[in-house]
Amino acid sequence: MKDFNQLFKEKKGKSFLTLDGWQPDELEALLLLAKQLKSERQQGMMGQPLKGKSLAMIFEKPSTRTRISFEVGMKELGGYTLHLGTNELQLGRGETLEDTARILSRYVDAILIRTCEHARIQRLADAATIPVINGLSDLAHPCQAVADLLTILETKGKLKGVKLSFIGDGNNVLHSLMHASALAGIHLSIATPAGYEPDADIWKKAEQIMGQTGGTLTFSHDPHVAAEGADVVYTDVWASMGQEQEKEKRQQSFLSYQVNARLMAHAAPDAVFMHCLPAYRGLEVTGEVLEGAQSVVFDQAENRLHAQKALLMALLG
Repeated sequence: MKDFNQLFKEKKGKSFLTLDGWQPDELEALLLLAKQLKSERQQGMMGQPLKGKSLAMIFEKPSTRTRISFEVGMKELGGYTLHLGTNELQLGRGETLEDTARILSRYVDAILIRTCEHARIQRLADAATIPVINGLSDLAHPCQAVADLLTILETKGKLKGVKLSFIGDGNNVLHSLMHASALAGIHLSIATPAGYEPDADIWKKAEQIMGQTGGTLTFSHDPHVAAEGADVVYTDVWASMGQEQEKEKRQQSFLSYQVNARLMAHAAPDAVFMHCLPAYRGLEVTGEVLEGAQSVVFDQAENRLHAQKALLMALLG
């Protein structure tokens, strides 16, 4: 067994808000640990390395995969969780994030928060003395990106040199996927409608990292061009949580960005389809593709559990 304590010595006790500060070898070690934990679970050989550790989970947005993967994962590692809705905390009555962070830091070992503005997570982390984990913000979804890379590694046998095509909105999921792809040396090809491009600063940072890892970042407004020869085709919803008022406008803008059989035909013959879920069949993806033989979306969803367990071990030891 690798000495993961040594590999993650710089990560223990640190927050995980984005993949900023992570090095390619650290991400590789995290994925290796996730694979090991998945294998141990399948063999019924799970240990309890986080026995007695506690995770407070603050949800200001609904959650299925994030909540369940962290709750089950923490329990399987021997720890326990506290699910905290905003209205169950004094946050709902005006207590500051800073005071909440200071109090929770004296009670629990880590905090997971899923919220709207990324600045809220940053404020919580700045005031806390324990690790804060980004369970999703409007800027980034790094926990999803780790599970995504684990899925690509399982299906393609490697990460470096893989062509990944992302079709759709330049949103939080894509931002973290750009960062993760850069660290892994992936060739990421993106297609979004005009006006829905990813953040320019994140693009610049990803390109800088790719200069060291050998990955590439390309963009087109034509989804068929972006999907050409892809090993992996990935999409997400057209309107994320909090954008419901834009739903009709976005549907009109994204109509030609649907992942369907015609678009998948531009990818490599053995390409796989990925989606972070929930998916809306008939909008960003057809039911034929989502339920088809190339789809690995449910393996991808399962991998949230194994990736989250690895992350908890890296941060808490």
